Amino acid sequence: MRFMATVTGLTIEEFEQLPDVLAQNPELVDGELVDVSGNTGGHNKLRDVLVEVLRPFVRQHKLGLIVSEQEFQFDRNAHDPDVSFLGPAAAELFDDRLRVQLFVPDVAVEIASKNDRFESLFAKAYRYRDCGTKEVYVFSIATRQVFVCSQHPIIVLGESQTFSPHEIPGFSIRISDLFAMM
Repeated sequence: MRFMATVTGLTIEEFEQLPDVLAQNPELVDGELVDVSGNTGGHNKLRDVLVEVLRPFVRQHKLGLIVSEQEFQFDRNAHDPDVSFLGPAAAELFDDRLRVQLFVPDVAVEIASKNDRFESLFAKAYRYRDCGTKEVYVFSIATRQVFVCSQHPIIVLGESQTFSPHEIPGFSIRISDLFAMM
C-alpha cells in the first residue's frame, strides 16, 4: 500500500467509499490514510481476551455491545479502537452497513503494539475523549500496565489492580488475570 501517502484530503464519506482493499488497515487522520497494521500476536491475543471476557458480561446484563477493530468518526477522523463498548444508546445507532460508525464509543481500548509510539497512542486517546468517549484504556503488554484516560487525571494501573470500566457496571477483572489468559 505504498500509494497511501499520496491519498490526502479525504472526508469520512470518501473514506467510507474506498474499496475494501484500500481501507483494510488504515485510519483516516486529518484527511490522510495512516497505516495502522502490524499488530503482533500478543496484541491480537490480548484484544481477543478482552472481547471474550467483556462480550458475555455485556450481553448477559443487557448493557450494550462490544465490538473490536470497528471504525468510528472522531471529529473528521476515522479511528478503530482495538475494543469498544457501546452503551444502549450508542448500540441503537450502530449501523451494520457502514465501515465508519458516525458516533463514538462509550469506552475505547487501545493496545500498544511494537510499532506504536506512546505519544501517538495518547494523542489518539485524548482525541477520543475530546470527541465524547467517556473512558479510554491504553494497555501496555511490555510494562503490563493499563493507562486510564477519563474525566479524572490519568491513572496507571498495575497487574494487582482491576480493569473495571465505570461505563460497564459490575464488570471487573484483575489485570494480571487478563495477561495470564493471553
